[in-house]
Amino acid sequence: MKSFLQPILVSVLLLLVFGFGFPGLLWGVAQLLPQRAAGSPVVAGGRVVGFERIGQKFTQARYFWGRPSAVDYNAAITGASNAGPNNPDFHAVVRARLDTFLLQNPGVAKAQVPAEVVTASASGIDPDLSPAAAYVQVARVARARHLPAARVQQLVTQHIEQPWLGFMGPAHVSVLRLNLALDALR
Repeated sequence: MKSFLQPILVSVLLLLVFGFGFPGLLWGVAQLLPQRAAGSPVVAGGRVVGFERIGQKFTQARYFWGRPSAVDYNAAITGASNAGPNNPDFHAVVRARLDTFLLQNPGVAKAQVPAEVVTASASGIDPDLSPAAAYVQVARVARARHLPAARVQQLVTQHIEQPWLGFMGPAHVSVLRLNLALDALR
């Protein structure tokens, strides 16, 4: 009888801890940080225009483009293509993205294009770019907005966020915040 009750008690204990305790703890922490728990909405002009941690699709030449998305930036179905580096379909998609990027960014050499500009992130909704991926788009954005390239480059530099405590991850640029700053220029 003891050998029969022991697995049942362990199962009930695990259910209570991981089915109710842990989710309850996460819910409690979310109540302490409501802004972050709600996805950190970005407000401009009195309305929510996006979220800090969810990338958006920018396709116009006058905007900086984020990483490609395997899920078309749909936060409800995040994920990657799961195509490995030896998959010919993956190579075809990356080649097509690279060709499109080079066509839209004349003067940029193939070797100057960071990999993140032509490959999707694991989540498919990455909101940030490396500074290099933002800088490589400066000429296109400046030309489309009739701005000096130096002014657009300066704006990118101003929007580089350094890693937390100086070592927790790489420096990055929020694509949404950078594009909002561009729209605010007059």
